Amino acid sequence: MSTQVSAATQVATVGVDEVLAEGGRSRTPARRSLEVRRPSSRRRLSRTLLNVAALVVFVCSVFPVYWMVNMSFTQGRQIISRDPDFLPLEFTVQNYLTAWTREAAPGQTDFPHALLTSSIVTVGVLVVTLLFAFLASIAVARFHFRGRRGFIVSVLIIQMIPGEAMMFTIYGMIDDWRLMNTLLGLGIVYLASVIPFTIWTLRGFVAGVPADLEEAAMIDGCTKSQAFWRVTFPLLAPGLVSTGIFAFIQSWNEFTMALLLMKGYNLTLPTWLNSFQSATEATNWGAVMAGATLISIPVVIFFLIVQGRMTGGLVAGAVKG
Repeated sequence: MSTQVSAATQVATVGVDEVLAEGGRSRTPARRSLEVRRPSSRRRLSRTLLNVAALVVFVCSVFPVYWMVNMSFTQGRQIISRDPDFLPLEFTVQNYLTAWTREAAPGQTDFPHALLTSSIVTVGVLVVTLLFAFLASIAVARFHFRGRRGFIVSVLIIQMIPGEAMMFTIYGMIDDWRLMNTLLGLGIVYLASVIPFTIWTLRGFVAGVPADLEEAAMIDGCTKSQAFWRVTFPLLAPGLVSTGIFAFIQSWNEFTMALLLMKGYNLTLPTWLNSFQSATEATNWGAVMAGATLISIPVVIFFLIVQGRMTGGLVAGAVKG
């Protein structure tokens, strides 16, 4: 009896891990390793602070957009009230009707015409930019030619010069070419401001695609052009989409040069929206917010269409070892 009691006492003293050990080895180190893997309190605190900071940044970024949409459905007297509502309790769509039908000035463009002008200029700039930037990035990334380094440096220098510094020079050139108040003249200005950045960005994407992919395709029987279009080109889709989004947003939202070069029925959407501010009459802030919301919708739709291709990991795993 005493022997059984002493054995039970010994079992309780040693512990379960010592009894369940196999081969005379204790599992206590395994238990300690699991404890080490558990996140420490300092790590949990840092992760919590990072999550809170990300939430604050998200709220600060989204709130202006929410407030714009909220004010677009709010009546005018409530917009200028000292106690604004965070929800449009007195819902109205009159602001959108006013924004849709209002002319920039008597005899000037309205929202449908401004939408058409912006769409034509933006789509044209997008297509031409991707075409020229894609060919230039291929030449810079895959071929070695005289003046290659100087071309790359010049692209970077051009990006450092603010567009406002060349405003009067651009105005004089467009006027000499007789392209004032034309979609072609505005498109040329937008191309000159967007193409350098897209060339530099696409160059990095092209250089990141291994040339071994094309060589493997050529070994399998493809020509050099077939290897490029069937293997390399699909892998450049993320770069084309990223630069395309930049070119689209840059052309769609540009205001300064459009205000300088365009007038009458050729106003773009940002310059049309600027016409709501008048020195002779009170600003209709509800219509302004509705117009701003309408301008933002095409950008959101375009991003939703192309965002599925914005992944940088398409090249990963393309070469099988």
